[in-house]
Amino acid sequence: MKKNIVFSGIQPSGKLTIGNYIGAIKQWVKMQNKYNCFFCIVDLHTITLKKKNFDLNNAILDTLSIYLACGINPKKSVIFIQSHISEHTQLSWILNCYSYYGELKRMTQFKNKLIKYNFKNINSGIFFYPILMASDILLYQTSYVPIGEDQKQHIELCRNIANRFNNNYGNIFNIPKPCILKYGSKILSLQETKKKMSKSDNNYNNIIYLLEKKENIFKKIKLAKTDSDKTRKIKYDIINKPGISNILNIFASLTGEKITNIVKNFNGKMYNDLKYETSKVLIYFLEKIQENYYNIRNKESFLKDIIYDGNIKAKKIAKINFLKIKKKINLLK
Repeated sequence: MKKNIVFSGIQPSGKLTIGNYIGAIKQWVKMQNKYNCFFCIVDLHTITLKKKNFDLNNAILDTLSIYLACGINPKKSVIFIQSHISEHTQLSWILNCYSYYGELKRMTQFKNKLIKYNFKNINSGIFFYPILMASDILLYQTSYVPIGEDQKQHIELCRNIANRFNNNYGNIFNIPKPCILKYGSKILSLQETKKKMSKSDNNYNNIIYLLEKKENIFKKIKLAKTDSDKTRKIKYDIINKPGISNILNIFASLTGEKITNIVKNFNGKMYNDLKYETSKVLIYFLEKIQENYYNIRNKESFLKDIIYDGNIKAKKIAKINFLKIKKKINLLK
């Protein structure tokens, strides 16, 4: 029986965080045992944001090493580089012609970037980012896309474009479904709980990196925003108590315990008790990932072999699928 296809990717734009692990990589590790998985390092998305003195080549190898350290197995999954498969950008242009200015303008992430950059000097790559993302997904006839809550709107756009294309040319594209975790799909910034944890955040104390040092974990979790309600009761309420709920999400996601059980175990205890135990959970969990990472990262020939093999596998599928698309729209004689 043919397995369904899973596609997902992460930008090599900086050091990966526990948010990246909990919201994406954790799902990938499980899914690779059940599906045909394509895990991409989306370097073309990264260049939409200019960074001075940023070594993209090294960042790609860093990201690949994290994938492997977390349990992504190149014998079970296809790991490849977005820019090495030219069909991604070719299909992106075609999909541009089946999308509308208005729907791109409505994308929340684009609107947030406009505000961040004060409506000045924002490049068009950020505007067209969701189209390239749709191309990444649709090119492989993807069935499932494991994502964080913040990417849900982009998947909805991807589905709309695929349906629009199919209505014109027949059932060319599989319509992908998002896979969003009930808990942990959006790990929040530690000190600014109105936004998600982001590896590009300028406030170092908002983030726990996967390669974070032990002493920093205790410090950052201790400084994490909790909530100012009078009872200071430990309970899960993401709307009214986002700070403590975020810490509960982290604890539950890394231990596998149910949040209801964690809350029960901390009944009558202080916020600092939960913070201390969460720090211990993080240190214990990240210790193995960090050990794996440092064993892998210096083996550059090994890493490049994985990229080479993954690129060949991805290219084979991408080429076949893209030729079918070209035939349908009469680009191929």
